[in-house]
Amino acid sequence: MIVEELNTNWHFSQMDKDDWLPAEVPGCVHTDLLANEKIEDPFYRLNERNLQWIDKKDWIYKTRFDIGADVLNKDRIALDFKGLDTYADVFVNGELVLSADNMFIGWEVDVKKHLKSRGNELKIVFRSPIKEGLKLHDANGFVFPGAENDQAELGQVEGNKRVSIYTRKAGYHYGWDWGPRLVTSGIWRPVYLKAWNVNRITDLQIVQNKLNEDVAEFTAILEIESEKEVLANINLKNNEVGLATSKFHLKKGKKEYSINFKIENPKLWWPNGLGEQPLYTINAELDVEGEITVADHRIGIRTVELVREKDEKGKSFYFKVNGVPVFMKGANYIPNDIFPSRVSKKQLEKVVNTAKESNMNMLRVWGGGYYEDEYFYDLCDEAGILVWQDFMFACAMYPGDEEFLKSVKEEAKYNIKRLRNHPCIALWCGNNEILVAWHNWGWKRKATENVDEIWKAYTDIFHEVLPEAVEKYDPSRSYWSSSPSSGTGIVPDLINGDDHYWGVWWGKEPFKNYATHIARFMSEYGFQSFPEMKSVKKYAIPEDYNIFSEVMKSHQRSSIGNETIEYYMLQDYKKPKDFESFLYVNHVLQAEGIKIALEGHRRAMPYCMGSLYWQINDCWPVASWSSTDYYQEWKALQYYVKKGFEPLLISPYIEDESLKIAVVNDRLEGINTKMNLRMIDFSGNEVLSISKDIIIEKNSSAVYYESNLVDVLNDIDPKNHLLVVELLKDGEQIANNVLYFKSVKELSLPKPKIDYKIEESNEGFVIELQSAVLAKNIFLTIGSGSGFFSDNYFDLLPNETVEIHLQTTLSLEKLKKTFSVRTLDATY
Repeated sequence: MIVEELNTNWHFSQMDKDDWLPAEVPGCVHTDLLANEKIEDPFYRLNERNLQWIDKKDWIYKTRFDIGADVLNKDRIALDFKGLDTYADVFVNGELVLSADNMFIGWEVDVKKHLKSRGNELKIVFRSPIKEGLKLHDANGFVFPGAENDQAELGQVEGNKRVSIYTRKAGYHYGWDWGPRLVTSGIWRPVYLKAWNVNRITDLQIVQNKLNEDVAEFTAILEIESEKEVLANINLKNNEVGLATSKFHLKKGKKEYSINFKIENPKLWWPNGLGEQPLYTINAELDVEGEITVADHRIGIRTVELVREKDEKGKSFYFKVNGVPVFMKGANYIPNDIFPSRVSKKQLEKVVNTAKESNMNMLRVWGGGYYEDEYFYDLCDEAGILVWQDFMFACAMYPGDEEFLKSVKEEAKYNIKRLRNHPCIALWCGNNEILVAWHNWGWKRKATENVDEIWKAYTDIFHEVLPEAVEKYDPSRSYWSSSPSSGTGIVPDLINGDDHYWGVWWGKEPFKNYATHIARFMSEYGFQSFPEMKSVKKYAIPEDYNIFSEVMKSHQRSSIGNETIEYYMLQDYKKPKDFESFLYVNHVLQAEGIKIALEGHRRAMPYCMGSLYWQINDCWPVASWSSTDYYQEWKALQYYVKKGFEPLLISPYIEDESLKIAVVNDRLEGINTKMNLRMIDFSGNEVLSISKDIIIEKNSSAVYYESNLVDVLNDIDPKNHLLVVELLKDGEQIANNVLYFKSVKELSLPKPKIDYKIEESNEGFVIELQSAVLAKNIFLTIGSGSGFFSDNYFDLLPNETVEIHLQTTLSLEKLKKTFSVRTLDATY
């Protein structure tokens, strides 16, 4: 097969104009307009508001290309579009060859009869998703409940009609409560010209049948398209090592052929933190009369199952990997940019590496974005990050007409087949929050006389089409119809399934509720923060530096956003003295709140077996629930998550007027260790010390110390003392944590003088810090410079020395000019 990418000589124009400009493919209308300086940066200040005209227009993309004789002489020639967004009519030399209407599907079309050797024109007309959506909306006869995140008013849509649900396109393009409204069109994934003779492998599926210590048994299922009946040899290899060979009589058309093989002494693939991630590349070679066609896939040898078993509390919900129950530690993942074609491999590497370095073992690819690029799943395979994969449905009721269901079937088939060989895929989930919204958010009540029709559309998609697709194309994996839920069509109840807890934030419930509102699996919870000041400066100017300015309100899409951040902040912190201090305190506030949640969830294992906070990333610069901002800068939360998800966690907490200390061990071996408790004042004077030897069981959570809080404090002033806890193994600290007894605004924080020294190292610098008194939430910065601190926003205890590594390309001279240290006491 000859494969050529068509990524040069592209131009685009608005349909009703003849104004042709250079275009980037893959790309989209907005990014091409930006590159040609026809629009301002949509992310800067309020520019987004002025760009809502773009989605009401039709756009044309075209290119010209020549074809060599080696291509033109092949039996078959096809155009392979990996992604068209969304309503696209494709013309080759003036002939319509394809009409596409689903962003999530790859489209392939035979074009040999339309081609010539020189001067071929490929033209794609993109019809406005808003105009197409309005046609479908108006023809429907009633309005579906939901889709509140569709910011139709901002989008200046006729009658503020929410049309997003009618189009199989990324929902977040129409707006979300953390994202802008920029509804784009374009060739968002690569375009290839493919040419071949007689036969080709169109799909390769590797099915694992049996696994033990000695052998792993598989079936390779090859989907082969043949132009005629012919004898063929199929050879399977793993990195040139032969696995199996067989002869087949190929039939005309597209058919499946199976061949069994074994791998002796298999090396198991484990989630991050529990072992290695060995990957095997399986090569399939189709030999027809000496003409070779190849396909390959990487696999990981492992078992993953969602365990749903009745117990004394309800019904379990946990993942068992290689026979071991694994607590899932991770986050929800959204697209990295409002314009998907702009996301680089480097950005994907950064976010997956952040997850790995933060001791995560799962990311949930959320259902309002898109099915990620193949490279993302490759990275998760390599990092040991399991993926909870939503189908692309979120927070809305959807149509159920025949054409819509047909499109959904093709979408499910295409993406399941595309992703099913990845060892990282752990679960297919039908939708995000639709079931709970229908029953608990008033949607069913709003549906009035159309209740039955709307609910039937729901059950058709999520109880029939999608589970049937999973059963047909990927039967080894589980399907979960809606998150959160307690089962198919059953609303969440904390004792039988997963839950999204938003009492903190939307309900303004206290952070402490995180530790008690616990389900079998916590698949969403979160709290907001702004980006840090360095990031804010990229999209705002000094006159915007107020949380209630027009720009800051625009870069905040939660309906209760900035005032809710302030509300929670003033519960626990003194009012910050200025905008920059507000951002810093906001980071700490978010991190401390989520710390309560993830420690509480982990302590509750095995009842609770998963903690996925909302969210790890952003698609534009915004105040949101993210732990890293749009520019991939770590917020305080990301540093706290890294510590909170360590395989060994010691967690002090107060419950029912008792001080308790729990230890959570994710490792698959027990540990004999010493547990130390020290009560110190903010100058480092020790007033209480307790030490005990403990045996920590493998893969467990248990309380190892409990005492009445009154007895522990016993004449100790809680405003200037803290508890330091640690675990020691052979004299070396292997886990540590601290506990304060009052809110930060009630603490008598000292004003520390922090001594530090900077020394050069291989990857940047080592910074050594020390203080005679407590330095609360040290925040290290290097101005606008680029760099990464190994830790940040941490408490520096009295008379202790902390060593921080800084990765940066800055010179020592430049670093000394830009390096600064902030502490919480200086924010008011």
